[in-house]
Amino acid sequence: MSRAVGSVDMEIDLSEKTAVVTGGSRGIGRAITLGFAEAGANAVPLSRTEADVEAVVEEVRERGAESRVETLDVTDSEAVEACFDRIDDDLGIDVVVNNAGINPDAALGTPSAVEDEGFELVTDVNLQGAFACARAAESALSENGGTLINVASVGGLVGLPRQHPYVASKHGLVGLTKSLALDWAPDVRVNGLAPGYVATDLITEVTENERLRESILDRTPLDRFADPEDIAGPAVFLASDLASYVTGATLAVDGGWTAR
Repeated sequence: MSRAVGSVDMEIDLSEKTAVVTGGSRGIGRAITLGFAEAGANAVPLSRTEADVEAVVEEVRERGAESRVETLDVTDSEAVEACFDRIDDDLGIDVVVNNAGINPDAALGTPSAVEDEGFELVTDVNLQGAFACARAAESALSENGGTLINVASVGGLVGLPRQHPYVASKHGLVGLTKSLALDWAPDVRVNGLAPGYVATDLITEVTENERLRESILDRTPLDRFADPEDIAGPAVFLASDLASYVTGATLAVDGGWTAR
């Protein structure tokens, strides 16, 4: 049931829309993909591993939504263009979520320890890959009055020690969100999400290290790590008409971590 405040319908209904989610087969991306399906949208998860994509596509279809099995390496700009063209031809594209991201060991440590290849890989995936997907979807999003959502990080809002390429790429993604919002208005809204620490398999070493876990929780007013679904809700909100006057913004979804 929807409820109205004044003349505003407070129900989120994304039926007859299609959302494309990069990095959509695991963790935050999987939760966002399924969140869109729960809101009535067709949802297409993109990832490099076909078996992982197939599993999430099946979950989307179990929720009564349409999907496609598509694999994608976001660092291959020609493949990005072709993939988005296929999805647009089949289902249309109303929402794109740039969620693909990495932070490998080769990019961690003091500046002298960071390898050139690690720095380049992180920026290629986290920033250049997001730009390639935005560019490939521009025509469809403009035609449909769509929405682009860039999944950044608290590392895109503040500095983090020993994560220099990751922080640089996520700060760049926040800046890209602002510049795209200016170029694409009023036809396309562009916003970002800045998750805090989310309990996925990517940070198992952190959650299982008592010292690191407690130091993060001590700084987090809500006193817990996020679940992936905690990020999915804000993504669905930003894609909905409830956020129709929001563009160029990056929403911190971090349990209050950046409030300190």
